[in-house]
Amino acid sequence: MKDKIFSFIENSAALAVELETELCKRPAISPESGGEGELDKCEFLQSWLKAQGLSLLERYDAPDSRAKGGVRPNLIATIPGNNPSRGKFWIMSHMDVVPPGEASLWKSDPWKLVSEKDRIIGRGVEDNQQGLTSSVLAALALVKQGLTPSRTVKLLFVSDEENGSAYGIDWLLKNHGGLFLKDDTFLIPDSGDSDGSSIEVMEKNILWARFLTKGLQAHGSQPDHGKNAHLAGADLAVKLHYGLSEKFSAHDPLFSPDYSTFQPTKKEANVPNINTIPGEDVICYDMRVLPRYPLKEVLVEVDRIKAEVEAKHSVTISYTLFQHQESKPTPADAPMVKMLSRIVEEVYGVKTKPIGIGGGTVAAFLRNLGHDAAVWYRASNTAHQPNEYALIDNILGDAKVMALMMLTC
Repeated sequence: MKDKIFSFIENSAALAVELETELCKRPAISPESGGEGELDKCEFLQSWLKAQGLSLLERYDAPDSRAKGGVRPNLIATIPGNNPSRGKFWIMSHMDVVPPGEASLWKSDPWKLVSEKDRIIGRGVEDNQQGLTSSVLAALALVKQGLTPSRTVKLLFVSDEENGSAYGIDWLLKNHGGLFLKDDTFLIPDSGDSDGSSIEVMEKNILWARFLTKGLQAHGSQPDHGKNAHLAGADLAVKLHYGLSEKFSAHDPLFSPDYSTFQPTKKEANVPNINTIPGEDVICYDMRVLPRYPLKEVLVEVDRIKAEVEAKHSVTISYTLFQHQESKPTPADAPMVKMLSRIVEEVYGVKTKPIGIGGGTVAAFLRNLGHDAAVWYRASNTAHQPNEYALIDNILGDAKVMALMMLTC
């Protein structure tokens, strides 16, 4: 049985490139990033899967008036298992991608897949179309040969992962939570390393904030007549970075970097000319906090530093949270993690290790509800970069891992 599966997957390179090519040419960028959403990509994928023999398909569309068709689609493909009473095995990937970024840094059209021997290049080919394509090949390896998985398999293709999952897994859990049962387990091919040895079992808590400082506009030659919001905002940025880093200073070797990070990122424009003291200023912060620190403790310290800056500069500061996500860990000795570790060693010949990451994945939403979720794939780690690429060998090798998980988990 294993030989039949591996033979099918090894002969599916052209099929993988076909699917990646078609997915690549359909940008699925969120409205927050200036796109139309995932509808075109989802409709193509739905019809393609049906034509390939995966006929048990369901759509769950989150309403979003900003997106094409007014929806952000989520698609589920089901492969019935031998034991329907057991918990389901889910493989979850996301359809949305990030914008290409600076066009001049690309050597080719980011929406037109380019093949270079074992490498395919284009926006989204790794993040997250590699995992998506591998999961589809694994399912086809069973379905096209009449093999039935151990338990029912669900391939879930979600929207909005790149911008917080409000229209993806978070929306599904809040509006269709009955899809996910207590004994279900999850594999999320959305983070990994070049040899496939790292299984992500925990994530840092994530806090994204936008700080608005309001002062009083004045002429640049008379700063004493104003209250410089830009100066206060800069002071806030520095004090938050050093104050929070000192307060929450623990280290955890499971993570890299092994400490909490507090970084000022986006800076919004204020006044258009040099000789005006700004009356308003906006900075944004990206905070990735070790799980030992509850985010409510971080926010208490944020408020303390904010009040100190307000008093010093005679300004007012407010903030909005764009992400506030805490995540419980999956036990490193959970049965599905141990099985994944064994199968990865069987396919790739590498010993695995549990790790934590600073990035956020959909696993956090599932873990917080008590589900075991492992995040794993063999990655080139070119996500979000110009000339993003994936390796065909990784797509096929990961499909072998997923197919054996379907048969034995």
